[in-house]
Amino acid sequence: PHDAPHFRRTGDFHSFNRVFSGRNTGLATTLLPVSFYALGLIRKDPYQQKTSLLAGEALADSLILTTVMKVSTLRLRPSDIPPQGDFSDTFFRRRQSISSGSFPSGHTMAAFSVATVFARRYGKHRWVPWVAYGAAGVIGFSRVSLQSHFPSDVFLGAALGYSISRFAVLGP
Repeated sequence: PHDAPHFRRTGDFHSFNRVFSGRNTGLATTLLPVSFYALGLIRKDPYQQKTSLLAGEALADSLILTTVMKVSTLRLRPSDIPPQGDFSDTFFRRRQSISSGSFPSGHTMAAFSVATVFARRYGKHRWVPWVAYGAAGVIGFSRVSLQSHFPSDVFLGAALGYSISRFAVLGP
């Protein structure tokens, strides 16, 4: 109830939201592992190719978990609630397309799962984790500023994306 009205009233993020739209962020998150794999083929770098495959696996795992959770929770998006509506009762309310629910943020989960793979595999370069998690964080923020998700959706998406890559894909 605190952030949604602010982002509805302000036009300060219009340019930001256009650049970080759902389509653009989804495309970038998907194309990063693919292009990194192609570059690994050209350079004949098996470590780079393996990193890309792990990022692709993390992306697929994120998509599966996101779909299951959205179907299970049926949470409304902030943009679905009228301006003076009740923001406290948003779960199990979605009646239209069950796949387009809000909880958790699939874009954020995908971004953090890919970021974690790159940050862990290339952590010896001190700047890689900063760039990877920074880009994932910006994608997460864009989901809130676009009124597609609540901050709790983004937080859980980030935590699950990290966990998927760290524990399911990369192992302990």
